[in-house]
Amino acid sequence: QVQLVESGGGLVQAGDSLRLSCVASGRTFSSNAMAWFRQPPGKEREFVAAISWNGQSTYYADSVKGRFTISRDNAENTLYLRMNSLKPEDTAVYSCAASGVAFRMPRRDEYIYWGQGTQVTVSS
Repeated sequence: QVQLVESGGGLVQAGDSLRLSCVASGRTFSSNAMAWFRQPPGKEREFVAAISWNGQSTYYADSVKGRFTISRDNAENTLYLRMNSLKPEDTAVYSCAASGVAFRMPRRDEYIYWGQGTQVTVSS
């Protein structure tokens, strides 16, 4: 059974940093792109960042560019999101996702494996 389990969320103040982790089990995703999405309270889920299967290409939403860094450790089957200079508008449930297609960046609907999410709350 494939599982993605996020950790590292919490309650922080504006300007603080957090690092989220997503550990995959049940299969390896070393050939698949992975991504972070978030769902703010009362809003739709939105894209945050994505990384190619080999880590050489990364993509960010404009709202987090320059503050967040996505990375991965394929040997550990783990995805990370380093979040710096956090703002109250970053408050959301953050979920990791893995693509079902290999060796290319997927369309959004090709992210077929999802974690349950971890809450990040940023107070002002």
